[in-house]
Amino acid sequence: MTLRFLLPALLGIALMIGSHGRAAELIMVERKGCHYCIAWKEDLGPIYPKTDEGAFAPLRIVDMGDAPPPDVTFDRDVVFTPTFVLVRDGAELGRIEGYPGEDFFWGLLAMLLEENTDFAPDGKSN
Repeated sequence: MTLRFLLPALLGIALMIGSHGRAAELIMVERKGCHYCIAWKEDLGPIYPKTDEGAFAPLRIVDMGDAPPPDVTFDRDVVFTPTFVLVRDGAELGRIEGYPGEDFFWGLLAMLLEENTDFAPDGKSN
């Protein structure tokens, strides 16, 4: 009889843990001809998927005219390009507006990930 009550409770705990650890995604909203979008793609685009951040929050690029994607809800309109929107389960967790250069971008992205997810910069995310 105890097992009948224990099993659903354990299943519920496992589901809660699983949903907390769900993958995040980074959506880059760009506009055709955007100088800063082009700079980001040239500076960081090729290396982003190879980083801990890129493995944790894979990148999806969308055009400003098409945003938001149908499976995502942004908290507010995207005004500047590029805008990097961190999402999980289709909900916005936070964003970086603009591209302040490679050095600042990595710091801002690390803060965004650490404040809103279980990301750890050493690759040991939960």
